[in-house]
Amino acid sequence: MNRSAIDLWVGIFVTIGLGAILFLGLKVGNLLTLDRAPGYRLEASFDNIGGLKVRAPVKAAGVVVGRVESIRLDTKTYEAVVTMRINQDVAFSKDTIASINTSGLLGEVYVGLDAGGDTAVLMNGDRLAKTQSAVVIEKLIGQFLFDKASEGAKK
Repeated sequence: MNRSAIDLWVGIFVTIGLGAILFLGLKVGNLLTLDRAPGYRLEASFDNIGGLKVRAPVKAAGVVVGRVESIRLDTKTYEAVVTMRINQDVAFSKDTIASINTSGLLGEVYVGLDAGGDTAVLMNGDRLAKTQSAVVIEKLIGQFLFDKASEGAKK
């Protein structure tokens, strides 16, 4: 094999390697989603969304059933309004509960949907009535320390 053929093969492998690294980087950052299934939009209001970001997964029973499409602040109620795109092949009942969850202690933040028992299903543009906001660890730790400090002051 001559020198130019070796250089060509090295160039091909380097290009494939860089493409793979780029693809993995975009996939990990949720900047590249290959699931473009048609779906419908749902909205939910939360007091606190924690670190939820656009394109975060929407999961039901641990299975990704959609993505967060947009996040905005309702200036009348000062709540975060999350718009989600749910896959067309999944239907949720009207009494579905949306919650902000975290995978592990420092994992990704996602919207969890817990289906209810109502026979009526949510349609495009509906708003989820029942929501549970994110648990902010810093607030819990601060509250715990404040309680401990007040117990010490009483003694």
